[in-house]
Amino acid sequence: MSSQQGSVEAADHGKQWSIVIHGGAGSDSEKWNKEMKSAREKGMSRALTAGKKMLQDGSPALDVVEAVIKILEDDAAFNAGRGSVLNQEGAAELDASIMNGKNLQCGAVAGVTNVKNPIALARQVMVKTPHVLLVSEGAESFAKDIGMEIVKPDYFLSWHDPRVMESTEISIEEKNDSFHYGTVGCAVLDQHGNLAAGTSTGGTSKKLKGRVGDSPIIGAGTYADNRFAAVSGTGIGEEYIRRAAAYDVIAQMRYASKTLDAAVDEMITRQLPDRSGGLIAVGHDGRIVMQHNTPSMTVGAATSEGRFEIRFNTFSEDRR
Repeated sequence: MSSQQGSVEAADHGKQWSIVIHGGAGSDSEKWNKEMKSAREKGMSRALTAGKKMLQDGSPALDVVEAVIKILEDDAAFNAGRGSVLNQEGAAELDASIMNGKNLQCGAVAGVTNVKNPIALARQVMVKTPHVLLVSEGAESFAKDIGMEIVKPDYFLSWHDPRVMESTEISIEEKNDSFHYGTVGCAVLDQHGNLAAGTSTGGTSKKLKGRVGDSPIIGAGTYADNRFAAVSGTGIGEEYIRRAAAYDVIAQMRYASKTLDAAVDEMITRQLPDRSGGLIAVGHDGRIVMQHNTPSMTVGAATSEGRFEIRFNTFSEDRR
């Protein structure tokens, strides 16, 4: 089974922080045209720059995760929020989750069709209800009741308009192919030593109506625990759900005393089927791990020691 991996350590001193983001794993980035690469690189850079600034200013990890993912949700270059792919009935159904490593609080939404930023709604489920997961009409009703930004479902269809795609020189076919396993996510360690993670997606292209993948499932696509790590996944959601992929990384660290690198490698190379996706993670010590077994995974990482990079795969000479 093939995989690609990269990791980097943050400095071991006060005011330490780390952030890693992903924009989905899937098809070979070498086959994308320059417009698609440019759009994704610019979007990742905007999100990572915003997250870096917030962390430098001392913002809490949870705030950073929400803000960064909202930027990616608002960018049609990614399969989350506005750029979501469509189900078999030609509609966008959005999923998201967020988790606080400090106290294991978490929130998620699935199958929403009119909420502009599902990650923000997921956080409100966490802080304003006794629940973890709200779905479909129930989640949308809750969003309206608390004053979340509601949009017409056409908002999520705008990039599917051939006129829009023509203006960006990115074909619908190219976008659907590049996001076969598309999702966005973020994992953060803040200056206060707290971890958080979040994931947001439009799911898989031409999915059955009502299909829910791993992104809104705590333990499958998202998990954070201050004692160990914060994790976000991207890939074939059903495979991540079957293996409780995000939590399994934590469990390996907790019960088998594995390092974060070893735990992620175990999941990507031995547990998940080949070409099924990738994981990003930040350890309690600031260490960043990014790994996938697909042809590519769009990732970005920054640390308090000056690291700042955007890549279309996770292999680099910095692997340790």
